[in-house]
Amino acid sequence: MKHNIILTKKGKSVKGTVQLTGSKSECNRALIIEALSNGKVKVENISDAADAVLLAGILRAEVKDRKLEISGADDSRIEHPLSEINVGPAGTAMRFLTAYLALQDEGVILTGSERMKQRPIGILVEALRELGAQIEYVENEGFPPIKLKGSLVQQSNKVSIKGNISSQYITALLLIAARLPFGLELHIEGDLTSRPYVEMTLAMLQTAGIQHTWQVNVIAIKNQDFTTTSLYIEPDWSAASYWYAIAALADEAELFLPGLTQYSLQGDSVITEIMANFGITSQFKDGGVYLQKEAKAISRKIFDLKECPDLAQTIVVICAALGHEATFTGLETLKIKETDRIKALQNELAKIGVKLTEKGQVYKLDCSEKQIPEYVFINTYDDHRMAMAFAPLALLIPQVEVEDADVVEKSYPAFWKDLEKVGFEAEATG
Repeated sequence: MKHNIILTKKGKSVKGTVQLTGSKSECNRALIIEALSNGKVKVENISDAADAVLLAGILRAEVKDRKLEISGADDSRIEHPLSEINVGPAGTAMRFLTAYLALQDEGVILTGSERMKQRPIGILVEALRELGAQIEYVENEGFPPIKLKGSLVQQSNKVSIKGNISSQYITALLLIAARLPFGLELHIEGDLTSRPYVEMTLAMLQTAGIQHTWQVNVIAIKNQDFTTTSLYIEPDWSAASYWYAIAALADEAELFLPGLTQYSLQGDSVITEIMANFGITSQFKDGGVYLQKEAKAISRKIFDLKECPDLAQTIVVICAALGHEATFTGLETLKIKETDRIKALQNELAKIGVKLTEKGQVYKLDCSEKQIPEYVFINTYDDHRMAMAFAPLALLIPQVEVEDADVVEKSYPAFWKDLEKVGFEAEATG
């Protein structure tokens, strides 16, 4: 049964230490690498995000039940005992498993929630088909569920894929590249959205012994084996972004986030640079990062979020709450996420009198009619980031009721409890 959360906050100062869960993005990549490595790669500090727990359960159960046999250029195949896998709302798991399961011997149907059945996967499926995968659509062309017949016999080692749709398609292909008998030469068409996520994938593969070349728009990975190693999952910078938002809306803020490093694989670590515009300093010491609020006039008017779209809701809401009429670009992928995040933002910002207008691929905030009500109800649209991006408004609005509190389990299950640790009150309703 779904329940809501009513957030209140006495005073506008925030101080404390928050231990974040492991990065969902790193963890999901590492789990696929582990499953393909013939037991050579081990994942440490697995995220407790629901998406990562689900993927770990699927992959590790399979590894336990069967023997991984793909190695080098050997034509042997992986046995697969399952007839259907349901990933629910986990988009990353859907994309990564589509590529991973294409290497298996036996057929499997890969499906998900109703929203997942509306999220396109045709670009990835077409690329895998070009490589030799046998994949059919079960219901609607271009969308899950899909049937993977297995027994991929590689027909080509070259595929082209659009770079401005979803970096997860690219990552899914790169993760399996070393297991393809003839390797992979991936041509990226046009601008690459979320480049840091692709760089993260390649860096993690390299740690596991998989070498690559990247020249202009072509990434090449030869057939090769993994080395024995472990992959440690850093705390989640996407989760950290909500604490930066809280610091930005507080009058005073002193927060410590253990485990985060200055030189992170995660693209969302750019939040440190973005939030410097709002007077939030980041000091790396004592094995983590200290956030502190300093008085500073906001001058930056344009935010290009092409390389960090998961920060978009956080940054847009901060600007709206502060009445800062900023312009945003690089939001093209937001409409195919857990929900249409552009429409969701427009709907919820209207509740505080702020408009988010769209013209082409440029988005602008109009805060001329901004108001701070006594109470606001935030719809979340089955989207974890909507819940967490709007939660900091409790520093400005006496009561913020957030729909479907459990939605945060997708990436940050402890979010509400962590808010309580630093002085928020979170009362469950319903």
